[in-house]
Amino acid sequence: MGARETALNALIACRKHGAWSNGVLKEYAVRDKLDSRDAGLAARLCYGVLQNRQKLDFYLKQLLTGKLSSLHPAVRDILHLGLYQIYELDKIPDSAAVNESVALTKKYCAKQRGASGLVNAVLRNAVRSKGKLQEPVTLEEKYSHPAGLIALLRSYVGEDRLEAMLAANNAAPDTVVQVNTLKTTAEELTARLISERVTVQPHGWLRDCLVLSGTGSLENLPSFKEGLFYVQDAAARLSVLCAGLPCDADWNVLDCCAAPGGKSFAAAIAMGGRGRITSCDVHDHKVNLIRNGADRLGLTNLKACRQDASACVEDWVGKMDAVIADVPCSGYGIIRKKPDIREKNPDTMKELPSLQLAILCNQAKYVKPGGVLLYSTCTLVRRENEGVVEKFLKAQPDFYLERLPLPAPLPENESGMLALIPGEYDTDGFFIARLRRRA
Repeated sequence: MGARETALNALIACRKHGAWSNGVLKEYAVRDKLDSRDAGLAARLCYGVLQNRQKLDFYLKQLLTGKLSSLHPAVRDILHLGLYQIYELDKIPDSAAVNESVALTKKYCAKQRGASGLVNAVLRNAVRSKGKLQEPVTLEEKYSHPAGLIALLRSYVGEDRLEAMLAANNAAPDTVVQVNTLKTTAEELTARLISERVTVQPHGWLRDCLVLSGTGSLENLPSFKEGLFYVQDAAARLSVLCAGLPCDADWNVLDCCAAPGGKSFAAAIAMGGRGRITSCDVHDHKVNLIRNGADRLGLTNLKACRQDASACVEDWVGKMDAVIADVPCSGYGIIRKKPDIREKNPDTMKELPSLQLAILCNQAKYVKPGGVLLYSTCTLVRRENEGVVEKFLKAQPDFYLERLPLPAPLPENESGMLALIPGEYDTDGFFIARLRRRA
């Protein structure tokens, strides 16, 4: 089984069963025994289609003689895959895109009379029509974001920043890793990765952060297995830096919604392996994921445990020097990594602010007088970001917002709240608020 067939199976699973593309792609790549090159192609094809569905449909309407709505769903998926290769990728021969799509149609749509002939005709027409079709004009069709989501994002980022953000949502994300400075340095790790035939660049503004390409499967790199680095976007790493954890103090730190563990790992490393990090998640399998990551990195000051972030643990009340609350959210800041988020109904997420506020108020109980409470999300919606912080401050007058310590080129921040927008600083979309409990 090849990359295109794996990508098709993933698209079908997303469409029929509501599967998340990132999870199902990993599962199917292993199942289909793809090598790292084919696994990368399958991911690019699947994500590319999910990122461009409305745009691809815009082209299909011009290429079809019949109605788009009359297409069998699997035929439509195959046409999307073919069109994406023909119009969006420049390293795949058009003939391969057409022929492989026809072969997939014969295998997966054998009961659909004339389906393979239709796919062959439409894609050959697409090849002939390169540069001749009308291009999409509306933001919905140009960037394949639903109108309701665009309106929601516009209300947060404004008109001037909107289109650049939508374009960034459709770009292939970089592979960003953080150096485990308990074991190595950025310079030593760079040399090691180059010896493993990985292309490495330092991040533009974040220390001990590297941008990788040509990695194949990261998990197979000896440097990964030895725990010399972990995968984490610069925005998530920045949020931990904003907590101001000291490297020479015996602090108690709680990460209440920790899986897959990146912020806990960052906290443990920032503290130089000292102090105590309690890393929590509500699901046992995710707790095991954190434990395995900490073991690989050699983080002996981290303890992972199962705990509901909205339920109070009396033994922790008033005991934590810092609490990190990266709460469940709508995820609109990480659409470039999870393109299927854009298709989720926003109405199903309207209850999130109540949960977020409940978690934040519960975590506040654990903060010592004079301690820090770090609130963060990976979304770009006011009701989940500034709105939650404002409600929290009204309910908890013994907390106040505190200036964020930010590296250049990020602007100086006195408000204590920061929203990072995709397309501006080479990060995911992210919100950070630093709260201090009065001594």
